[in-house]
Amino acid sequence: MGDNEYTAKDIVVLSGPQGVRKRPAMYIGSTSSAGFMHLLYEVLDNAIDEALAGHARTISITLTKDNEVDVAEVSDDGRGIPIDIIPKVGKPALEVIMTSLHSGAKFDNKIYKVSGGLHGVGLTVVNSLSEYTEVTVRKEGKVFRQRFSRGGVTSPLEEIGVAPQGGSGTTIKFKPDVEIFSAKSFDTIDLTERLRDLAYLNPGLMIKLRDERGQAPSATEYFSKNGLHDFLVYMRGQKQEVTRPIAITKQNDSSNLKLDMVLQYVSGYDEDLLSFVNKIKTVQGGTHVTGFRAALTRAITNYNQKNAKKQRSIALEGDDTREGLVAIISVLMQNPEFEGQTKAKLGNASVKAFVENTVYAELTKYLEENPAEAAKIIEKVYSAAEARESARKARDLARKKGLFEGAVLPGKLADCTETDPEKCEIFIVEGASAAGSSKEARDRFYQAILPLRGKVLNVEKAAEDKIFANAELHTMVTAFGTGIKETFDADGVRYKKIILLTDADVDGSHIRTLLMTFLYRYMRPLIEKGYVYIGQPPLYKVARGRDVKYAYTDQQLNELMKESGGKGTVQRYKGLGEMNPEQLWETTMDPKVRMLKRITIGDAELANTMFTILMGLDVEQRRRFLEEHSSEVKFLDV
Repeated sequence: MGDNEYTAKDIVVLSGPQGVRKRPAMYIGSTSSAGFMHLLYEVLDNAIDEALAGHARTISITLTKDNEVDVAEVSDDGRGIPIDIIPKVGKPALEVIMTSLHSGAKFDNKIYKVSGGLHGVGLTVVNSLSEYTEVTVRKEGKVFRQRFSRGGVTSPLEEIGVAPQGGSGTTIKFKPDVEIFSAKSFDTIDLTERLRDLAYLNPGLMIKLRDERGQAPSATEYFSKNGLHDFLVYMRGQKQEVTRPIAITKQNDSSNLKLDMVLQYVSGYDEDLLSFVNKIKTVQGGTHVTGFRAALTRAITNYNQKNAKKQRSIALEGDDTREGLVAIISVLMQNPEFEGQTKAKLGNASVKAFVENTVYAELTKYLEENPAEAAKIIEKVYSAAEARESARKARDLARKKGLFEGAVLPGKLADCTETDPEKCEIFIVEGASAAGSSKEARDRFYQAILPLRGKVLNVEKAAEDKIFANAELHTMVTAFGTGIKETFDADGVRYKKIILLTDADVDGSHIRTLLMTFLYRYMRPLIEKGYVYIGQPPLYKVARGRDVKYAYTDQQLNELMKESGGKGTVQRYKGLGEMNPEQLWETTMDPKVRMLKRITIGDAELANTMFTILMGLDVEQRRRFLEEHSSEVKFLDV
């Protein structure tokens, strides 16, 4: 046989854990920080399912370190994972759950009427992708323990003691495997947001977080008495209320569907909507969100047509009904169909009809019974429609002038000769001096330079007609080649590395945040696709004779000074223009040595909240936030 023969001997059969370790991204999305976090959320979701079933009232999470890698322990006071023998396989149920894909109690809807875990792969995946996993079960007045590693069993199930006060529950401790993950630590900000959400979604459930990774251990408790109403107050923040909160609850026993939601109109231009299925955040929405939005538009437009006291020339659109809307949608159901194991989007078609019919009926009834509140909503919606029309006219005028599209690129752009977006990158810099240095330093073949003049418009505070009349924003949109709003197309981007390169000082940080705000609000897919980066120029140059080194942080500077015995000459860079082209290339632009930070949106709601606080109109809220969180900042703009 020749080398190109394809026969049965070429087929490799991987058992469950082997397959997970070979292709981990199929099960947890990635092997970066997001995947690292996903292991913790798989264990946490199981504990939440016990609470959903009415058997757990307290969940505790403890974070520690083991040889520079984070270790997590999740404990609940539920019923405890079964430890009796499964006759068909002759093994304890716990062992089967931890080592066999598609095993568990969530397939027949008897033990768990609704649950976040569906495929029976969660704990097997955690075991498969962890250096070690230890499960302790408190059940029937006794305590049992079994240990696992990288998908296998390292110790048999054994009885180790008596359960305190005869209590029951499960404790799972695991250390993610550094052979699999590039990350080594759990994202505290992401975790605290998740726990906050879960507390609001499960009123009466106590969630405790203890972080022992630092020198000073911290303990936080998350608890909500009023559930979604407390959640709405949190999301609303300091924004002015336009209407009262509207709560909608509906249960369909025949289809085992339950909808809980709350919505309110507030001052502001954006829709702030969170959606959940079985207490799991659906970041990309899905059929429940589609149904809600359709019902909202239909209920408001129909009410307006029936009760309008004056004719308006502007026709309402769906986006108009959602401007300034804060809403939380929570659906409980059996057998949800998520897109992928990471559960980012719901796909069940039946849910759309249930949510749409429920919201339309309840909202129509509310509007009819509360005409004063209905009038406020109608005025808010028409205000949005008028702003939309003004913005459209501004965009049309800009297009007529050729400011957004066309073959003519902005004159200030120093473009590259390469045309393949995969190979091209563009540096957004501020000021003439930075532009001059970066243009000379760059590799003209694949690196483009776009200089901006001064601080760009703060789009968080501006109406759209002003945004589309801003010359600096026009320049960026045209250079990127994506268009904007109705004509936006992320696939048309001319550079798949958009690098925000500003001075390493307060002004540079402010400019970078303004740019990020614009990209987040109007070109979010570029961030979601991973095209946006922050370039990190050095803060210091340390010279000792001909030996020159650079420091990007104060800590690095201290280390370099120790190495040189404190004899080095230190130069503090106030701006990019202070570096000559050679220095700029070898520190900030050369792909072999530069430091780039990719901007991601793992949690769009968190990013939205942060931008609103840091860039919005409420100065007092921004001051209070900075005072409370200044000690936590590691990299201000990420």
